[in-house]
Amino acid sequence: MNPETKRTTELEELLIDAEADDEVVQASHPLVSRPWLLLLGLILVALNLRPALSSVAPLLAEVSSSLGLSAAKAGLLTTLPVLCLGLFAPMAPILARRFGAERVVLGILLSLAAGIILRSSFGEVGLFAGSLIAGASIGIIGVLLPGIIKRDFARHAGAMTGVYTMALCLGAALAAGATVPLSHYFGDRWTIGLGFWILPALVAALFWLPQVGQKHGAHQVAYRVKGLLRDPLAWQVTLYMGLQSSLSYIVFGWLPSILIGRGLSATEAGLALSGSIIMQLFSSLAAPWLATRGKDQRLAIVVVMLFTLVGLFGCLYAPLDGLWGWAILLGLGQGGTFSLALTLIVLRSRDSHVAANLSSMAQGFGYTLASVGPFAVGLVHDWTGGWSAIGWIFAVIGVGAIIAGLGAGRALYVQVSSEKR
Repeated sequence: MNPETKRTTELEELLIDAEADDEVVQASHPLVSRPWLLLLGLILVALNLRPALSSVAPLLAEVSSSLGLSAAKAGLLTTLPVLCLGLFAPMAPILARRFGAERVVLGILLSLAAGIILRSSFGEVGLFAGSLIAGASIGIIGVLLPGIIKRDFARHAGAMTGVYTMALCLGAALAAGATVPLSHYFGDRWTIGLGFWILPALVAALFWLPQVGQKHGAHQVAYRVKGLLRDPLAWQVTLYMGLQSSLSYIVFGWLPSILIGRGLSATEAGLALSGSIIMQLFSSLAAPWLATRGKDQRLAIVVVMLFTLVGLFGCLYAPLDGLWGWAILLGLGQGGTFSLALTLIVLRSRDSHVAANLSSMAQGFGYTLASVGPFAVGLVHDWTGGWSAIGWIFAVIGVGAIIAGLGAGRALYVQVSSEKR
């Protein structure tokens, strides 16, 4: 295999199947009777994997004021869904093998809709309970959906990677930019602004319903990967995933509040977050392609993380006249850091079985670690009464991500064994 073909294959393997240890699933090539309907369903489902996270931040001050939340509680509100991403991600393969991935996706879409309506309609208790349910739902679907894409669009996995990433970013950007205007349109009611996002979840469930009847064969786990938790390189990949995710969810959860504190309106702050997320579309597609052109990924990791940190510090400290420039730089950096984190999972694995298990480890432990960042921002803001000290959190997490990335970016493989049960 020539180097160019090998790189293309590696990029296509970014879509890790939650059932990749299933010998029957890997050996089968299911026929999709209506691929256009499956593609539409996948896009609609992917669009729903970020609005529950990015819709809260522009309204956080209003929600906190209405319910009497302290900054620490507001920090917990931004942290809880991220924590659930890590805690519930390992359940995805178990549920998929027991009920089938398509049926699980439908059920979890409905639980996501329930979480959204619960958090917008039942006061403080509903707010936190709904956030927990929404975060858990996103964590499970986020593991299952790439596997379905890889299985049913195997010959177009590279292109579908781009479509999947774009749908994620688009959903996040729409929710960040539209939630406040929706709230204002319906009489300044934040409950409607947050509750609106139940509609795209129900639409996605409706279009996904035809996939539930698809048959893909019986499931039989055939491989076991040993030694992953003892491998230093696997932990470096996991730490990089977790630390860059921590900065991302700080931005999702707190950037609008920071900008409002600096003098922007809630609508302007939401649009700044939305614009930054839209820029991730470009770098999330370009960064993995560029990173696989060198001998390793260390330089690319440093560059995108520096973009992220400079953008963050610009949004926090620089004059507001240049805000959009810093927001664009931030988006380019964060799109690159996320896509490189996915790329490293594949490039550091010798086969798909190792990659599937490394993906589960990186997401499970990584997202759990990532939840500390948003909570720390809430605590520091509560202690200091301002935003200036938040820069230290950015710096510590960013430097940690660079150190972990320099280890994870080396052209090595995790030293584990993959064997049949």
